[in-house]
Amino acid sequence: MTMSPHEIQAYVLTYLEALDCQIMERSPAHVTVKLSPEADKALTNRPYYWGFVERVGVEPETMSFTFVFDPEAYQQITEAAEAKSKASQLAQTPPEANADAPKETILGRYFGITPSMPQLGPGRILREDVVYGSRRLQQIFAAAREGGAFVNLFEQAAKRQIRATSPALYEPWLGVCFKVEFACDLKREELHFLGISLRSGEIVEKFGSKLSRRDLSPRLAENMHAQAPKISLADAGAALESHLTNHLSSLDYSWAEKAKERLQLELDVVDAYYEAVLREDMPEVTEDTEVETVRPVINRVRGILEPIQADVEMAAEATIQPMQDDVDPEQEKAKQAVIDREAMKLQYENRRTEMIWQYEPKVKVTAISSGMFHLR
Repeated sequence: MTMSPHEIQAYVLTYLEALDCQIMERSPAHVTVKLSPEADKALTNRPYYWGFVERVGVEPETMSFTFVFDPEAYQQITEAAEAKSKASQLAQTPPEANADAPKETILGRYFGITPSMPQLGPGRILREDVVYGSRRLQQIFAAAREGGAFVNLFEQAAKRQIRATSPALYEPWLGVCFKVEFACDLKREELHFLGISLRSGEIVEKFGSKLSRRDLSPRLAENMHAQAPKISLADAGAALESHLTNHLSSLDYSWAEKAKERLQLELDVVDAYYEAVLREDMPEVTEDTEVETVRPVINRVRGILEPIQADVEMAAEATIQPMQDDVDPEQEKAKQAVIDREAMKLQYENRRTEMIWQYEPKVKVTAISSGMFHLR
């Protein structure tokens, strides 16, 4: 799955506007924004600065960014703007003036013309290319997931309710968005947005449709009263999980049976190949030789093949006794055959584990977001 520059821009702008960031400049290829304090804390990784601001109580100075969603188009826009600005400056400069001639300074007489220093401090604007797969976009995704994992919203009242003599009552609802993954060597995902009333226990399956028709805000509306829930959040969450489990148990899982068949076919191929390799004749090894020389070598091979720390590997290498110079060639060949056989067994086990992980059918349910919704 991927996202177009237009989709990335729409997502980033939605996130920035939700956090009350100040949009200073905008085009189809970029946006220049001054971050709000909340967005600055989430995106700039400046914990020491914000710790200082909170301890001292000074006015914070947030950072500004130019997020570029289409670098090629933005480069064309920038070059066109620079050319237009340069042409305008040339048109306004008198013919006798030489605008390109640098001004003579004391330092310039001795050290030559020095380039201007880059602008530093709070006034600078940093540029970031925000394209699909970029580090900044992944950071915005993570910040949006963390900040929007749980919300507390109130339905806004109509104007006649604000002027009414008695307050209207809110009904508290718990809404949870579940992501269900049906995975084997193929994968399919579903989103189930369920809501449950904390007063009556009623469960609504398409809770998002119920919310889309309402004006929601994090502020409690005037002349409105929030009722106390009769069902605890733990019981409500358990009821939603039970409802979703019952729904999933009624589905058709023929895809899982087909996945098991494909898994068995893959395992049969792997078993046939490695069994044929492991059945090959090996040179004879006497019992004494196996105990005294071959077995430590096997242990050494297993230690190298297993994912252990580098220092442990070096320590194991140092403890191995050096081989004698007068080793029988036949015994050396036998030991090498044992080493290859042990390595092949480990490779066989890893291959089977990979096949099972890839083809074995599984259903994974994750709660990706939730919230309290006070509705009329």
